Amino acid sequence: MTVYLGDHGAIELKRASGAPIQTTIDIGDVNVDKRRFSFPEDVRGELIAGDQIDLVRTDGSNLDLIQGHNDPDWRGYVFVDIMGGIRLYNSFEASIRGNANEAILLKTPSSSQPIAIQTRNTRYNQLAQVKQFDFTTERSQVEITHLGDQFRKQYEAGLISGQGRLDCFWDHKLEMCDPFQCGQGVELPIYLAQLCIRLTQGADFMGRFFIFTPGGNDLRESSNSVWYEADCIVTNVSVNVTSAEIIESSIDFVTTGTIRLLVGVPPSYLLTEEPAKLLQEDGSGLLLAGSD
Repeated sequence: MTVYLGDHGAIELKRASGAPIQTTIDIGDVNVDKRRFSFPEDVRGELIAGDQIDLVRTDGSNLDLIQGHNDPDWRGYVFVDIMGGIRLYNSFEASIRGNANEAILLKTPSSSQPIAIQTRNTRYNQLAQVKQFDFTTERSQVEITHLGDQFRKQYEAGLISGQGRLDCFWDHKLEMCDPFQCGQGVELPIYLAQLCIRLTQGADFMGRFFIFTPGGNDLRESSNSVWYEADCIVTNVSVNVTSAEIIESSIDFVTTGTIRLLVGVPPSYLLTEEPAKLLQEDGSGLLLAGSD
């Protein structure tokens, strides 16, 4: 009999899209020297460092904000500082660090401009500092006696729902002077705490909950991974602060839509880092230009 230990599990999160935010950028909102700009107070808290966004000028004119950019829209990543100021970046990792010298160069707008901000789906990022997690699925039977044949076939298997809980060591990295920066593609538990209280954009995320994965980029070693995959909504976040003890955070969530229990090669392992290869049906590797 094989015994599996809990040191081969992991969680990956994918930031979900939210509702568009309508706002305005004024001339005085842009600081070219610091590569930083701000939005009105009602937008603060809706964008989180690391979010990928579409920044669109809604009157059809070109976006008058980024140096050398002559289109009405722009897609990239944002860093939100402690004062609510925003910097723009071309990569997720740079947006988490938030360094000014890595930010995209800005220009002073010639006038006020109406803006729509739409968060977008990005790649999956591993959740750091996870102590443990549980994932529960439930099938509820539906009374179908009085339903027609069409609806009876649709609901005769019942409705499947899921919920779970994450226990994490609370972590927070935001300041530029922080010497312990995140590794590439790593989310921190504070993101879920921020997500829970975000109103316009919503508290939903897409999650992969790995029960077992051998690890590594070797497809042969990763072929028997097991994981749940579902869309989730954060419902509760608690932080436990005890004197002289490590601060811990617990996150409760429920699932929405389809829940899948998958066995095989995780999509994360389909692409290797250097060089990027995709396994073909004949077992050979197809070189790709890059991976994200």
